[in-house]
Amino acid sequence: KIALLVVMFALPLGAMAQAKFAHMNSQDVIAVMPEFTKAQADLDAMSKKYQDEMQRTNKEFQKKYQEFLAQADSLPKNIAERRQKELQDMAQRQEQFQQEAYQSMQKAQQDAMAPIYKKLDEAIQAVGKTEGVVYIFDLARTPIPFVGAQSVDVTAKVKTQLGIK
Repeated sequence: KIALLVVMFALPLGAMAQAKFAHMNSQDVIAVMPEFTKAQADLDAMSKKYQDEMQRTNKEFQKKYQEFLAQADSLPKNIAERRQKELQDMAQRQEQFQQEAYQSMQKAQQDAMAPIYKKLDEAIQAVGKTEGVVYIFDLARTPIPFVGAQSVDVTAKVKTQLGIK
């Protein structure tokens, strides 16, 4: 009975020793994917439009603020208060626009990256099946403190699966 127990416990350990583990770095792959390059260019263009608009409205605000300061002493109280209120409203609109632009950029980035990660994950799965590995750890997405020599780096194979050199 003891021999049978030893065989039962040793068998899974032997099978585990035969298991293949692999690792890769998705950032090395994503950085050279044409879809990522296009998404990055689109996001950069969108960001530039938001920055240009923020600069334009900031210049407009600064101009009105300087005009207000130059005339503040000579304006009747009710006009000065109205212009001050206009400046406050303008500043609030600028702040709201900045927040909306940030949120819009975040969403655009998520929307642009989702299909890229999906395509990458499909390629990783295909390589995993082809290579017959138990796990492929992505060093860019999951911090792994140690990668042993037995783990195979399949980053290049994932690139090949995606048609990237």
